[in-house]
Amino acid sequence: MTVSVCWFRRDLRLADNRALTMAASEGEVLALFVADPAFARAGPPRRVFLARTLDRLGASTDHALVVRRGDPVEVVRRTAEEVGARVVFAATDFGPYGRRRDEAVARRLAEAGIELRLVDSPYAVDPGRVTKEDGTPYAVFTPFSRVWERTGCEAPIPAPAAVRWRRAASDGPLPEPLDPAELPAPGEAAAHDLADRFLGAGIERYAEDRNTPATHGTSGLSPYLRWGVIHPRQLLARLGPSRSEAVFRSELAWREFYADVLWRRPETAWASLQPKMRRMPVDEDAAARARFASWTAGTTGYPIVDAGMRQLAATGWMHNRVRMIVASFLVKDLHLPWQWGARHFLQRLVDGDLASNSHGWQWTAGTGTDAAPYFRIFNPVSQAQKFDPEGQYVRRWVPELRMVGDADVFAPWRAKGGLPLGALEPMVDHAVERTEALRRYAQVSGQ
Repeated sequence: MTVSVCWFRRDLRLADNRALTMAASEGEVLALFVADPAFARAGPPRRVFLARTLDRLGASTDHALVVRRGDPVEVVRRTAEEVGARVVFAATDFGPYGRRRDEAVARRLAEAGIELRLVDSPYAVDPGRVTKEDGTPYAVFTPFSRVWERTGCEAPIPAPAAVRWRRAASDGPLPEPLDPAELPAPGEAAAHDLADRFLGAGIERYAEDRNTPATHGTSGLSPYLRWGVIHPRQLLARLGPSRSEAVFRSELAWREFYADVLWRRPETAWASLQPKMRRMPVDEDAAARARFASWTAGTTGYPIVDAGMRQLAATGWMHNRVRMIVASFLVKDLHLPWQWGARHFLQRLVDGDLASNSHGWQWTAGTGTDAAPYFRIFNPVSQAQKFDPEGQYVRRWVPELRMVGDADVFAPWRAKGGLPLGALEPMVDHAVERTEALRRYAQVSGQ
């Protein structure tokens, strides 16, 4: 009986898993997940969610999933040799580290006459496929998204029937680091239950509600997409022509645009995409570190910023509109490097994805793909008034403001009776820091 290894990475599902389907068509399948030491860089929420998702995946393989710890370069070869496999199937990883790892694994396997066969990817349209007519990449999102949508993708396929699982010794489940975050339910069934609810009645008001953090207006699917518990193809296949469905389709395209940018420019994981913006003066002294600590703790004195940072600490997630607000505040009110915020997000976000995280931060910082210049500076008070008009989100996550009236909840320092009990003074004056941010931009832009 022919044996193949299916090496699971960012495809922790059975349905619409082309690597698994191909492996199953050739005979027995050893399902393998390698606990790479590089995972130590991921924060506790992501690692806990991963451990719980692997537990569900193991159950769906009749407990045949083999989890082994160590360097994939050695572990994958050793496991394949152990069961006599001549082919290791896996989905293509387009990330900077994943590409280097897979090249090294392929070389090590080839020494033993074993093939690493990469099939499919975590994306509906693989990075590198969307180009202009002359073959060059798109620098901004809108023209990319038009071609991306025309390119289309294959229809999702069901899970292979009656897989003949090959069993082997496992190092056991991943440890779950202690973490207070309230994480989403793990596993493929949970992902599809959530997708069913969202794509049913939930999507009807998506275009209107996705920017209001006090409502359940977003899909909540990002943690599942991050680990491939559900594939974007499975969502795209269910979308129709309505305005809300078009907006959600566009959000999936943003994820693939950022993956494309990072694939072409891997250095932009931590370096500004626009070279001139690498010269932007930022603060990095002890005082800057203290301001950063206040930002991470949600004690800046700006209610919408503090609400977002406290939501992140409590749940491992933050509403996307609020992510932009807190990012703008860090970069343009506190004048700190965007990389500091991006690293903190990756430590705390359950859906932390390198491409989306780094380039989302760069979009807000004005250093990345966005054609608009650096002078887009979010006002944390007016943003709160616009997107949380009744103060429900702020009051939920900043409980010291629950009794503050609507007129003062977004800027309690302006209250006629003075700062309400328990409320914080704003750590900076937004108007002053906006002027300073523009001055710094002028230094690098020549304007």
